[in-house]
Amino acid sequence: MLQGAYREFHHRLQEQIEPRRIYTDPLSTLAYGTDASCYRLTPKIVVKTQSEAEVQAILALAAEFVLPVTFRAAGTSLSGQAVSDSILVVASYGWKGLEVLENGAAIRLQPGVVGAAANAALAPFGRKIGPDPATINSAMIGGIVNNNSSGMCCGTAQNSYQTLRAIRVVLADGSVLDTADAASVAAFRASHAGLLGQLAALAARVRDDAELAARIRRKYKMKNTTGYSLNALVDFTDPLDILTRLIVGSEGTLAFVSEVTYHTVVEHPHKASALVFYPTIKAACDAVQVLAQHKDVVAAAELLDRASLRSVENKAGVPALIKTLSEDAAAILIETRAADPAALAANTAAIAGFIGHIDTLTGVAFTDVVSEYTQLWNIRKGMFPSVGAMRAAETTVIIEDVAFPIEHLAEGTLALQALFKQFHYDEAIIFGHALEGNLHFVFTPNFSGAEEVARYEAFIEAVCRLVAVDYEGAVKAEHGTGRNMAPFVEMEWGPVAYRVMQEIKAIFDPQGILNPDVILTSDALLHVKDLKPIPVVDALVDKCIECGFCEVMCPSRAITLTPRQRIVANREMAALRSAGDAPDRLAELEALYQYAGDDTCTTCGLCETACPVGINTGKLTTQIRQGHQSDTGWAAANWLAGHYDSATRGARLGLTLLDATHTVAGDAATGAVMRGLRRVFGRRVPHWTPYFPRAAAKPRLGAGTAGSARKVVYLPSCLTRTFAPSGAMPDPRPLNEVVASVLGKAGYQLLYPAGLDNLCCGTPFKSKGALDAAAAKLAELKAALLTASDNGRWPVIVDNGVCTAAMLEGIQDARLRIVDVTTFIETEAAAHLHFTPLDEHVALHVVCSMKKLGQGATLNALARRCSSRVTEPAGITCCGFAGDKGFTYPELNASALTGLKEQVDGCCGGFSTSATCEIGLSEHAGIPYQHLMYLVDRATRRPG
Repeated sequence: MLQGAYREFHHRLQEQIEPRRIYTDPLSTLAYGTDASCYRLTPKIVVKTQSEAEVQAILALAAEFVLPVTFRAAGTSLSGQAVSDSILVVASYGWKGLEVLENGAAIRLQPGVVGAAANAALAPFGRKIGPDPATINSAMIGGIVNNNSSGMCCGTAQNSYQTLRAIRVVLADGSVLDTADAASVAAFRASHAGLLGQLAALAARVRDDAELAARIRRKYKMKNTTGYSLNALVDFTDPLDILTRLIVGSEGTLAFVSEVTYHTVVEHPHKASALVFYPTIKAACDAVQVLAQHKDVVAAAELLDRASLRSVENKAGVPALIKTLSEDAAAILIETRAADPAALAANTAAIAGFIGHIDTLTGVAFTDVVSEYTQLWNIRKGMFPSVGAMRAAETTVIIEDVAFPIEHLAEGTLALQALFKQFHYDEAIIFGHALEGNLHFVFTPNFSGAEEVARYEAFIEAVCRLVAVDYEGAVKAEHGTGRNMAPFVEMEWGPVAYRVMQEIKAIFDPQGILNPDVILTSDALLHVKDLKPIPVVDALVDKCIECGFCEVMCPSRAITLTPRQRIVANREMAALRSAGDAPDRLAELEALYQYAGDDTCTTCGLCETACPVGINTGKLTTQIRQGHQSDTGWAAANWLAGHYDSATRGARLGLTLLDATHTVAGDAATGAVMRGLRRVFGRRVPHWTPYFPRAAAKPRLGAGTAGSARKVVYLPSCLTRTFAPSGAMPDPRPLNEVVASVLGKAGYQLLYPAGLDNLCCGTPFKSKGALDAAAAKLAELKAALLTASDNGRWPVIVDNGVCTAAMLEGIQDARLRIVDVTTFIETEAAAHLHFTPLDEHVALHVVCSMKKLGQGATLNALARRCSSRVTEPAGITCCGFAGDKGFTYPELNASALTGLKEQVDGCCGGFSTSATCEIGLSEHAGIPYQHLMYLVDRATRRPG
């Protein structure tokens, strides 16, 4: 229950922002109290904003009540800058504006755009944004700008500070400045002359202090995100330029960034990499110092110590040599890029010459083969998750980043390794962006006891003294200061520079309400407070490092919880159950979790594809559902599994009655009736749209080309056998007839398993936790397919991508070759078909199960055989229909497909590989979606 000023703030805010986007419940506040750092703070109020006006309203009320405000985008920040125990403003799902400018020379972005999405939009122009953090597939522009993120190739020349073209911000007083708008700039110069005058005076004073100015210039020759961007005070004289650059890297402590325009950089199409092994760290660092003098040809040079190499030496594709290396050995992973093969060859030859005088263990050998250099970089990228996956229970994973002056890189690395030994962090590894003297180190402390916290405190103190004092480096090179290093900013910069930073904060935020304690703090022990607990929950998710990489893949991310948040909630509930001292809080969390964590989880498993430690949170949901099943529920599931043909007949009867009603009443009246029934009977009545399927007639099982030597076993899915296309669809034929048509044209005879009406892959049962029933249906299906395929002689073709994936996972029998029909057409049957691409613009949706199988490119290739233009909308992952959830929880489907309609504007139709997914896609795209085989049938004929 909110008290005092927070209660009044909440009451007043609901008058200006939809209450459904303002959260005070214990589950939501817990879920948003976690970012990728080792800290947890529980906000009192979480607000999901959608506009500048809403941010202005929040800031006005916060100023009135003097309440702290923290801004958050993706929450992938590693230093605790995106958590709050006050008011948390989320600027992600409502902030997706993206506009490519001047043929890719620039790009305008809102804070909720994922970095990878920006690069995808720029790819056709051969450009990208400058910052390239390792988190770019999940980090959002708001965090990238506010942390001045860099990465492997970005260095100090292409970060946000250097590539900023324009910025639009909301200041603490609610005023808006858009530096791309001359009128806005002029108005701001007039209204904020005092603020600009203070900045100009401060900058002049800093420039007049020769010692301080020289120190600032020296420290920004290397990567440095410790404190505010003091280089703005020496790089610029116009106070407006100073203001905009100070906001870069300010971590939400000076203003809210609502839009940024970047100058983009070239993305060279040709690349080559070399993994070079050295006998010692010293030798490797000597090579790095040479390479750092040739950044015109060296795009990246990653230093890998022996411990980091050991962390991946047993993984597939890793060179066997790594296991034989001595304890002193190290490696450098070098990349070069060029516009054409000749320039690339010149680069690789030059680099080999630059470092040829330094002894190596294996020589310098580059590869420009995509699969080979991708494997090399996967070795590097696999180090952090490897440590995370191997850590002990209840430990957390911390990845720190520091920067040494390049001339001290070898000494600094050896000194860091000595600190690991001194403080007994024996699992720690070092790797990093060595061209910039930037090292990351990963270790796994346990914060469950005071002694361990004290060890961590002493270790961090020692690291900061080593880096900042002994070598005059940066204790934060690219991850931002956050809460983590706020107590050490003065240690690094000294009292004079620190007072300058305090003045900057006071000029922008005189009340001190924007993200307090981040960057600047008076609490010397802030970095060891509010440390995140990691209680044991289940082996399925205990390795979660709460990084948030999964969130961009989750269909429920904008409506309820993400996989990370589901794990956070389950950890909290597990801790409460173990302690047994807060039964009311536990009961409340469990009740709230039912809808937010369970009912709206699709169990699609796409989170696993982005998770650095390979966690599929959907499996946890399935397990929870299994535990919730009652004896009655088990009995019903088992009865249904044993009488599946009866169930599908019942479904067809219901669909027949509904279709008859629709034929008489029409779209509007049918929709009104169904909505009314849902209001009365709840989710038991399905959500209806004009794309709702009709009942399938008894399937006509076409034989294809009878008597052909080419044979396949065709399994029409239970959805194909139950559903016929809606009358709103352009092709009314049942899918099985379309498949038979295509395969017949390709000269295949079709065989069918016996007892077809009762066969099922088990997915409807498994998704609801009825694992025994699911296993029984898979076993029954396997037996039928073995018989139909002559014990595996003929391939088994499946017409639903979800079913294909379930069968490949669940039927472990080398005799059976199970192939999705689309894959079969593209990889085999296409040789026996004549394709004539249609002059049509079509949309393609790859269902989540096919994405997990890695079949996206195959489906795209098949669609491009059939149509002159194919659009695969960006940012649309799982559609959220999840079998039947689109009927019962249509809000999940609607949320997951936000932005689809705009991206398929101009398409004449859409195609996918799952009947239920196609229902939801059709509703939210505004164009009909059917199975991709309908398009294939239209675009093919028999050869000759």
